[in-house]
Amino acid sequence: MIFKDKLRQLIRKSNSNLVVGLDTDLEKIPEIFRNEKFPLYKFNEMVILATKDYCLGYKINLAFYEAQGLEGLKSLEKTMKFISGLKLTICDAKRGDIGNTSKQYAKSIFNNLNFDAVTLSPYMGTDSIEAFLTNKSKFAYILVRTSNRSADEIQNLKSGNKRVYEIVAKIMLKRFGNQIGFVIGANHVNDVARFSSFKPQIPLLIPGIGTQSNNLKNLIRNVKNTMFVINASRSVIYAGKKKSTYDEYFESVKNSAESLNTEINKLKTKVWNLIPGKTGNQIRDYR
Repeated sequence: MIFKDKLRQLIRKSNSNLVVGLDTDLEKIPEIFRNEKFPLYKFNEMVILATKDYCLGYKINLAFYEAQGLEGLKSLEKTMKFISGLKLTICDAKRGDIGNTSKQYAKSIFNNLNFDAVTLSPYMGTDSIEAFLTNKSKFAYILVRTSNRSADEIQNLKSGNKRVYEIVAKIMLKRFGNQIGFVIGANHVNDVARFSSFKPQIPLLIPGIGTQSNNLKNLIRNVKNTMFVINASRSVIYAGKKKSTYDEYFESVKNSAESLNTEINKLKTKVWNLIPGKTGNQIRDYR
């Protein structure tokens, strides 16, 4: 199955455009997990059980696992096995290196860990990307307009009458077409509107909702296709108090994910004109 088909099916089946970021920081997880043999994994297991009914998948940032050495990597492996192909998995690796090195990164991420998709930095050119896309069932989200404070220092520079990020997006689409999507932060709603208007539909990975406090209603108003996922990490996985019991923390995480997914779906229904009798993923037009 190609990635886009899998994405469409999961959005429809889960009634969700939410991915939960398992950016699990050992210093921030509740005390009840600290004495576990694999504390990162046991925390992730709880988060997955609490959120699985309200999201279509999980985005895992490798840095939080690599920082913990072998135990962190074992927790990552166990987390991926626990998810077990039932949900979409995005490896937030932001890789981008010469072809030989990229082949090894791709083998690690796709063959060994079995992620569905990866985030990639395009600034070394197309040969830093192509090694990740030899398998048609895998996918890459290319960093285009990120949500961090200093992003405009490079991404928004002008070259002629175009911005750097616009040039990068055009090059990547021309070379890889159907196998890539873009990472565009929720603070860049004009770009979300523009890039999500392209035909054929371009999947977007949208960070910046939750702890970064960007406006969800404004974001949904500017999304112009159904192939988008909104990532929320800290606002969901750290929704509980550090000294909570397992059940208390579980409920806090569950409620946070459920609330965010419900709000996204309500806004989709309110902002979009939906075809009567069809799902919220089939859109006629916009108000």
